[in-house]
Amino acid sequence: MNAPDVVLIVDDVPDNLSVLHDALDEAGYTVLVATHGEQALQRAAQAQPDIILLDALMPGMDGFEVARRLKADAQTAAIPVVFMTGLTETEHLVAALAAGGVDYVTKPLKPAEVLARMQVHLGTARRARSQAQQALQARSALDAFGYASMTVRVADGRILWQTALARRLLLAYGDSPGDAGSATVGETLRHWMARQLDGVLQGLAEPPRWVLAAPQPVAGSDRRLVLHLHPPMEEGQWGELLVVMREESGSAAAQLLREAFALTAKEAEVLFWVAQGKINRDIADIVGSSPATVKKHLERIHAKLGVETRTAAAALALGRLRQGG
Repeated sequence: MNAPDVVLIVDDVPDNLSVLHDALDEAGYTVLVATHGEQALQRAAQAQPDIILLDALMPGMDGFEVARRLKADAQTAAIPVVFMTGLTETEHLVAALAAGGVDYVTKPLKPAEVLARMQVHLGTARRARSQAQQALQARSALDAFGYASMTVRVADGRILWQTALARRLLLAYGDSPGDAGSATVGETLRHWMARQLDGVLQGLAEPPRWVLAAPQPVAGSDRRLVLHLHPPMEEGQWGELLVVMREESGSAAAQLLREAFALTAKEAEVLFWVAQGKINRDIADIVGSSPATVKKHLERIHAKLGVETRTAAAALALGRLRQGG
């Protein structure tokens, strides 16, 4: 059985508190009360109510200021606030919403109307909490299993969340090492993400890739950082993209392909560069062979993989590389 929702009523008029308290209690809610702004902030922080019914006009700290402080505190920012007000002028209603309210009810209060409005916003808040919890669980799993991941706001490149491994890799490859919430990705990467956003929204079969080379590569090392873009973890947040990154080595990847498909060392090297989208002439320059020799290697690769086209060979290779060792 689920615990009843907790409602905090904030009003400096005892009669208003009494009427609402009785109606909500009878409807099965757990009811808390506060008679002034400071007390409301304390109760909200301590009890974490599911919803707050807040009087707009109170002596001392008014409801607008209470709402602004609630929304400025990470502990209480997500709690929906419904204003109770006798003010019907447009500027007052706009002020209530601008302060962080999700709705308002006018005085004299009608308990049935208040209950109906509350149920709508409690349902919305529950769905938001469920989505946030799912996202948190997914992020925790990524961190626990050693994936380097981050969520980036496309508009300004701000890193909203990142695993510890992602932070270390970005630092190692010369991008932003800052803490989530304050750091931004590099300008080139941000522009690439913005260009790719339309493709992500269109549901690309494969997530776009971006490759970062180490700014000061160690002699004999061919390690690089490969980043994949994915849709956001939380529904509707299309301005934010999940970036999953993985450090790769061309020689290590070629060895993996060699073992997976029973290739020679040279064939594995050619297949790796085919999977990276290189044409035969470029591959020839990289591996130190002629384009004709690369073509012969590719013919043998097709036979060993049981495919007929370069695209099919590349797809098999990429699939195996994504599986890892």
